[in-house]
Amino acid sequence: MERSLFRYIWRHSRRDQLIIFAVVLASLPFYFASLDLPRRIVNEAIQGRAFERGQETAPFLVLSVPWSEWLFGHRVELFGGFQVDRLTLLFGLSGLFLLLVLVNGAFKYWINVAKGALGERMLRRMRFELFSLTLRFTPEALRDVKASETATIIKDEVEPIGGFIGDAFTLPLFLGTQAATALIFILVQNLWLGLLAAAVVGVQFTIIPRLRRELLRLGKQRQLASRRLAGRVSEIVDGIEAVKVHNAHAWERAEIGQRLYELFDLRFRIYKRKFMVKFLNNLLAQLTPFFFYAVGGYFALRGQLDIGQLVAVIAAYRELPPPLKELIDWDQQRLDVQVKYDQVAQHFAPERLAPEPETEGEDDGPLVGQLAVRDLTARDLHGQALIDRASFALELPAHIALVGDGGPGASALARILARQTTEFAGEVRIGDRDVRELSRATAGRRMAYAGVEAILFPGTVRDNLVYGLRHRPLRSAAEDARQKARRLVEARRTGNPIENIADCWIDVSLAGAADEEELDLLLIDLLRRLGLKDDIYRWGLSGMVDPGRHPDLADQIIAARIRLRTRLAAADMADLVEPFDVERYNRQATVAENLLFGVPTSRALMGRNLAEHHVFREALDAEGLTADLARMGARIAETMIEIFRGLPPGHPLFEQFSFISAEELPDYEAILRRHARRRDGFKGQDLTRLLALPLAYIEPRHRLGLIEAPLEERLVKARRAVRDRLERSGDPGVEFYDVERVCAAAPLKDNLLFGRISHRTANAQVRVTEAITGVVEEMGLRPAIERVALDHQVGPAGRMLTAAQRASINLGRCLAKRPDIFILDGALAPFGETQRKDLLVSLLEASRGRTMVAVLSSDRESESFDVVLRVEDMRVVVGEPSGRRTSTDGAVQHGGSREKRVAGEVA
Repeated sequence: MERSLFRYIWRHSRRDQLIIFAVVLASLPFYFASLDLPRRIVNEAIQGRAFERGQETAPFLVLSVPWSEWLFGHRVELFGGFQVDRLTLLFGLSGLFLLLVLVNGAFKYWINVAKGALGERMLRRMRFELFSLTLRFTPEALRDVKASETATIIKDEVEPIGGFIGDAFTLPLFLGTQAATALIFILVQNLWLGLLAAAVVGVQFTIIPRLRRELLRLGKQRQLASRRLAGRVSEIVDGIEAVKVHNAHAWERAEIGQRLYELFDLRFRIYKRKFMVKFLNNLLAQLTPFFFYAVGGYFALRGQLDIGQLVAVIAAYRELPPPLKELIDWDQQRLDVQVKYDQVAQHFAPERLAPEPETEGEDDGPLVGQLAVRDLTARDLHGQALIDRASFALELPAHIALVGDGGPGASALARILARQTTEFAGEVRIGDRDVRELSRATAGRRMAYAGVEAILFPGTVRDNLVYGLRHRPLRSAAEDARQKARRLVEARRTGNPIENIADCWIDVSLAGAADEEELDLLLIDLLRRLGLKDDIYRWGLSGMVDPGRHPDLADQIIAARIRLRTRLAAADMADLVEPFDVERYNRQATVAENLLFGVPTSRALMGRNLAEHHVFREALDAEGLTADLARMGARIAETMIEIFRGLPPGHPLFEQFSFISAEELPDYEAILRRHARRRDGFKGQDLTRLLALPLAYIEPRHRLGLIEAPLEERLVKARRAVRDRLERSGDPGVEFYDVERVCAAAPLKDNLLFGRISHRTANAQVRVTEAITGVVEEMGLRPAIERVALDHQVGPAGRMLTAAQRASINLGRCLAKRPDIFILDGALAPFGETQRKDLLVSLLEASRGRTMVAVLSSDRESESFDVVLRVEDMRVVVGEPSGRRTSTDGAVQHGGSREKRVAGEVA
């Protein structure tokens, strides 16, 4: 980044700044004329000086060349104007004043919009540049940089800088010329009043900035304290599990409370000084009118200043304090944002950044040939040697096992080979290329690294698996021509990428696929190999099927639904599933699901929000169900209060009767007490909260004996009324059940069942799931269901998955792009010993013909590798895998064949 903020602004916005400058200068004549018109209105029209020689008319709208008498010796008129009487002159000058007010307002509007657009464009440019610099942080810098602090800088701390950019050059010019114009006008009217105004301005510009220097120092401290607070909160959120496990709530609350107190103290000191400075500035601004009235009035009484001039001077001075105040504020803001900019530049200091990435495609040959390491020395953060002057050479591709002695040396070597660390001495070359000098593009395409922590991004399983296949857009998406043109213009003006995120970015050829369907099959095969066979089937059953995207699968689901019903009946299991029937009440479903007879797609109809939905409530009122359901809710509340009284919040009964949480019990007790006192029915929020309880009620599950056959019939009748009213409202917000269609809002498993599993029979879930699996296998639906699993959401940082699932998807992402060199460094830690062994075999099989480097805990795991690098006592020893022997010339014997792997060894 530029060290100077103003240099950065001028470099990227020079053209726009000059255009605004020109408009500002063009506005000044109109502004000066608007200051002079009040004098003319008072003197010429009201006091009648234009008619003082007895004439009945006076010229109006005379246009002449400015300073023509001085330039040419005589006045050069462009337009002689009109002869008007006194009243017409008054209204003409007043109308002209109004016109100038509108013109000046239009100038200000255009200038402010242009400044705002300029500031937003520069803010967009700066944020993108900072994000680009974030991508260039070295691995060593990432150990010191907190993600939350970097995010705070890009999101919040540059916001005031962006707001200032539009004003950086334009505001002082605009306000300065306005203030100078007003001051010159006052000087022209009366020298002493002008000098008095200039003196007050000089005091303001001398004292106020000095008093604000302390504000800058406090503001810098506040910014650093806020950034550290954000970082600490982020650390606590990331480690919230440890906080709960060790009962450190009080300690963390005390620490955050102390940090908030320190931040409050800084902010309070800033407020006190800021408003003291503001008070002084306002005092100085109000003193000047006092002198104008006193001194100007004295001159007017002495005849040295006419009334029109005094009125014009006071009117002109009214225009002087606002720009002066804004200029002082601008100077304060300038110093403040310069401090912020300096801190941002310090956060993205050059020493923290890797060199600029080379041109895409440069030096992109396969990473094969000899891996030559010479005099390699690596140290930890404390300067302790991990590897000391190691040298060896191997031929690639090869499967290499790195076996350590229990220390971090093997992992350090793996990180060096994977370019995950740059702070080492010596040389590492692959073929004729230095690993340090590999371009970012080449390393990203040709190498893959899987560490201890599996890093996943919010999105689907597919999004994470194909992450390494998105290097550039291959095909453009359909886009409105005007929108595209505007997007490209703005991108070029702000230094942003012109590529559209909606374009096709996935290069299926990198994974060895011909199209996206084949790519999906390859990804599923990878996940199966990595131990997720059962998981992807379960994810597929819980996924949604869009008939528009998967019409064939939707038709197969309808057929499978019928076959499942037949299979259950043949196995005497028909009573395990109660199917949906538009004419019957489904006892295994909630009251809400029976009333809607579908799946809500609008949040307004989900959960307890349904009880507040006005259309739904109107349907209940029309069917006379509101009072009955409210009484049912009251009985549920009474029962829950009786059951839960005295139980701790985490008791299993709260989960079984998921109507009321422990925290809500006092609220419902209060509702029932109010009703007992009034005995006039439930109203308002009490009614809404009670209605929400029976909507979640399932008779066979909760067994409170609240729903009988007559009520079931009324609920089925109300179902039709609810649907009619929702459809008439325009957007129903519900995907209704239809036996002939797939419900796109329901999980695939629910679509196969088209009903609800009985709550009365033990192991019903397991038996029905087995039946579903049997039908799926018979009809060959498993591949299609597994493709649906690729749309399964992983959650923020993959938190909706287990550690083993995250690790498997991370490994799949690495293998999907078929890297020349795949480095495995602790990625198998979440798995058990047997799973690790199986996964190693799968990974070696998937990396056949390519290089794989794995950090192993012992020699026992190295049987299937070609060569072993043992890191012992800071030295690297090239050895043979477990169960093999090495020939006398250093070549590895494997299964009777001789492969020339080890070119040399220095231990």
